[in-house]
Amino acid sequence: MKKYKIGISLLLLAMISTASIYSLTADDKKEAAIKSIVSKNDDSKVYELRTYTTPEGKLPQLHKRFREHTIRLFAKHGMKNVIYFTPVDKPNTLVYLLEHKSPEAAKASWKAFLKDDEWKKVYADSIVNGRLVVKIDKQFLKTTDYSPQK
Repeated sequence: MKKYKIGISLLLLAMISTASIYSLTADDKKEAAIKSIVSKNDDSKVYELRTYTTPEGKLPQLHKRFREHTIRLFAKHGMKNVIYFTPVDKPNTLVYLLEHKSPEAAKASWKAFLKDDEWKKVYADSIVNGRLVVKIDKQFLKTTDYSPQK
């Protein structure tokens, strides 16, 4: 009987642990994964790779918004602009890399950026004739121990 009670107790503990893991939102799981990776490294710096897909013909307007406003506003809110690309095989796409001091700093920077009154005006003015971005993909990255860039 004692072995049976221990077995049941272990099963219940496993079920409770599993339930708490699955109750996390997708964003919570991503943030936990990022923190786990960061805690294994001495440096908490993270890179954010973002890919924006524009409607047909809107990429030049998106470039203009970045060139004239967005890059400066990113810097204002603590995001380091690293590099910007346009893929040769995807004509309506902008890919760029930002550097953040930590995952928490990234979250705080984006929150401040999105609340910025200048950004709100720039954004509103830029979409008068339709949205410039229809899809955003993003992922956070850490450098490897053998990366030339740290």
